[in-house]
Amino acid sequence: MSFRGVMPAITTPFTANDRVDFDFLRQHVAWLAEHGVTAIVPLGSLGEGATLDFDEKRTILEACVTASRLPVMAAVSALSTREACRIATTARDVGCKALMVLPPYVHKGPPHELHDHFTAVFEATDLPCMIYNNPIAYGADLTPPVIADFAERYSNVMAVKESSGDSRRITAVRALCGDRLALFAGLDDMILEGIAAGAVGWIAGLVNAMPAESVALFDKAIAGEAALAFELYRWFLPLLRLDTVPEFVQLIKLVQQECGMGSERCRAPRTPASGAQREAALAVIAHALATRPRL
Repeated sequence: MSFRGVMPAITTPFTANDRVDFDFLRQHVAWLAEHGVTAIVPLGSLGEGATLDFDEKRTILEACVTASRLPVMAAVSALSTREACRIATTARDVGCKALMVLPPYVHKGPPHELHDHFTAVFEATDLPCMIYNNPIAYGADLTPPVIADFAERYSNVMAVKESSGDSRRITAVRALCGDRLALFAGLDDMILEGIAAGAVGWIAGLVNAMPAESVALFDKAIAGEAALAFELYRWFLPLLRLDTVPEFVQLIKLVQQECGMGSERCRAPRTPASGAQREAALAVIAHALATRPRL
């Protein structure tokens, strides 16, 4: 497992009768691999992981492992620590190469409970682990000193996905840990800022619909081609900002549908984007497609 490059947090496709669409899932994963992403990350927030039962999660992981030559990094989150550990061990059993460890769903307990939850998952596996910090979405903040402590105590803690929206967090973790951890931008509209602060990877969302542009943007930024990277970023930003609102799942799936690579179907209680939000998103998508740059 190499913690570097563009790694899609993939969406979970559903059929009209609310089953996981495994045929499309395999097609989508293979298509992403063809466009230069470096790993596949299923079961996360964008993958509607909280709505999937355990058997669906296992089968999704198996499908991703068999459909792609790339390593698969399973997102690990659950209502209970026990279930999170079960996902972690199952991910290894089916051939995943790494884990992205999230805080538990719903529970927003005191810091020691969050600490114990992550500790249990790290100790349940020898797979390399990425810590996912997203205080806005999960109400639990893994501060740079906490991350540094995990890195010091657990050799399998190898990377951090930083989604606080504050690129200074990347700087802070890097100051404490040096090159010990691979730092990843975790929001779509902070990739240039993240790389400038020391990020070497991007857990991305719009890559589900536009992998060529996502990989090109990352590659230009990491190579120091600042002017070229910014021009591509300028075009991409209205789409990338769809990743930063509460309805990001519906909106990214809508982009996939408009690009001809997926469906906007979600699992209830989510429903496809509607009303003014849908119309605004469709306008953004139409403009992006009409002005799509040649790479």
